[in-house]
Amino acid sequence: MNLLEHCIIPDWPAPAHVRSLQTTRNSGSSQPPYTSFNLGSHVGDNPLAVSRNRMLLAPLVPSEPVWLNQVHGITVSDAGRAGCLPQADASVSSHRGAVCVVMTADCLPVLLCDESGSVVAAAHAGWRGLCDGVIESTVQAMKVPAPTQMAWLGPAIGPGKFEVGEEVRSAFVAQQPQAAAAFVAGADGKWLADLYQLARLRLNALGITRVYGGGLCTYSDPARFYSYRRDGVTGRMGTFIWLS
Repeated sequence: MNLLEHCIIPDWPAPAHVRSLQTTRNSGSSQPPYTSFNLGSHVGDNPLAVSRNRMLLAPLVPSEPVWLNQVHGITVSDAGRAGCLPQADASVSSHRGAVCVVMTADCLPVLLCDESGSVVAAAHAGWRGLCDGVIESTVQAMKVPAPTQMAWLGPAIGPGKFEVGEEVRSAFVAQQPQAAAAFVAGADGKWLADLYQLARLRLNALGITRVYGGGLCTYSDPARFYSYRRDGVTGRMGTFIWLS
């Protein structure tokens, strides 16, 4: 089975030497409930299956990806200089062949590059990291003017499925009043949150207006995507970017 056939190639006008890749849950070695292309070594899956999956990925990337110990924070690691498993929720690289990656199963993966293709980045934007500023930290770490950058939003839990409490809405609105438009009232005092819209608002506020992707709901597509909110015990997908 051809792994690449089951991956998503981001559709955005990045320079030709900026390469990116989004995996799905298909074409791997993991057994249920991690079926089948789980890349996460921290979710309880058989380590041998995870290793086999990462080996299957190897021909598609130029080097071993710089896997992160993600903690829903805003720390950004340099993939060109990182050590083993840095604790961070984003990585940036201006080094050819260094592969940035974030893993998700409902949180929003955000890829970034500049228009000349001198630097790339990947950010893990769950609601906590998004609210606390992981996008802002990543854009700053790229060290090029924000208006020269563009972004691609990968698969995440969609606005019709992401139920949150008032404390989440209040946290976003306190920082950015226009974020209120990204929340729709749900049942029992809850809100339905649109991670894609929240990310676009943050990017636009920085001067990044070229934003692509979004709209792929992990929760609603169990055939292609892992979803922690839907399944609880599940695998992780990878979102990769590098300079070729």
